[in-house]
Amino acid sequence: MCVQDAESVAQEVEVEEEEKRMLKNGGGGGGGGSSGGSNNKKQAGPCKHTQMENWEKDSSFMASGVGGNSCPLESICEDRVSAERKMTNFVPALRSGEWSDIGGRPEMEDTYVCISDLAKKFGCDDLLTQEAISLYGVFDGHGGKSAAQFVRDHLPRIIVEDADFPLELEKVITRSFVEADAAFAESCSSGSTISSGTTALTAMIFGRSMLIANAGDCRAVLSRSGVAIELSMDHRPCSIIERLRVESLGGYVDDGYLNGLLGVTRALGDWHLEGMKDTGEKEGGGGPLIAEPELKLITLTHEDEFLIIGCDGIWDVFSSQNAVHFARRRLQQHNDVKQCCKEMVEEAIKRGATDNLTVVIVSFHSEPPPSTVVPRGRVRRSISAEGLQNLRCLLQG
Repeated sequence: MCVQDAESVAQEVEVEEEEKRMLKNGGGGGGGGSSGGSNNKKQAGPCKHTQMENWEKDSSFMASGVGGNSCPLESICEDRVSAERKMTNFVPALRSGEWSDIGGRPEMEDTYVCISDLAKKFGCDDLLTQEAISLYGVFDGHGGKSAAQFVRDHLPRIIVEDADFPLELEKVITRSFVEADAAFAESCSSGSTISSGTTALTAMIFGRSMLIANAGDCRAVLSRSGVAIELSMDHRPCSIIERLRVESLGGYVDDGYLNGLLGVTRALGDWHLEGMKDTGEKEGGGGPLIAEPELKLITLTHEDEFLIIGCDGIWDVFSSQNAVHFARRRLQQHNDVKQCCKEMVEEAIKRGATDNLTVVIVSFHSEPPPSTVVPRGRVRRSISAEGLQNLRCLLQG
């Protein structure tokens, strides 16, 4: 029950009690009115308190597992952060850049996507009057480039053509990942093509809301006033959560690899690996390797500066906080998002990265990140009695 409903119910109860008192006491309801007002506060108070707690806990971050929420995503966002929206007029000014390099690998298997307006991109005229929905993503292929390129080319269209787009985006993005995975399996006509797979991480931005969808070990990191906030979890066999899920589906982890073969626990493709995926032949559930993404929804505020989406090659040599520091310094120098991506990839190569390297950065402001001054704390210094005696001897000669 929301605050307005609680107050309405309390008012009805108050009127009924007032009428009963007037009938019983011959109209002496003045004190009853005061009592009714007290009851109104008791009814509405806990509801208000609960909503404020929900705003504090959920207005910035809301995570969703498989299946998501049955309510439209836009409604969730508006309900959860209505108080915050009243206090700020922040509207993200999106700018994006990207850069890729083959790194130390013989073949480039990474790719990316940057679409500022999905409806306009795919000619959905009936959606052009609505708020633009942007899509950014990184796809890190393995065993070849076919899967990554297929998902890059087909996932955005599958999203737009979903019957629930753009109202229920949590359901849409989850279904789209799974459908893109199945479509890739159907499109494979040769052994060399079907033997590839890809991880995928996308960021969908609409208004002040951002929905992160991740399947694999790419990573999304948000810079909030210079502090790195990880918006995705690396889906690797070493993750306790993923390991438990894998084992519940009959899989196992051997020497850090899923079924002794794969370094990730979620991916699109890899249909050639026997026993990994649900082919419809096994009863009681699918295989341990799934394409369903893990979702996280956040509401952007003025303190949110930019988002970094990188393949695992970037995170092999950058920590999340280090990447934020690096990107902030570069943006403060030249405020060129694409140049910042290029410099980050070049820095990764200097640090000894051996994998393919791909990074996408989405800035939420037209101006560069502000300089932050970290106050220095007072450091208390002390000296031992013996040290003090030695110092006195030295001073006295």
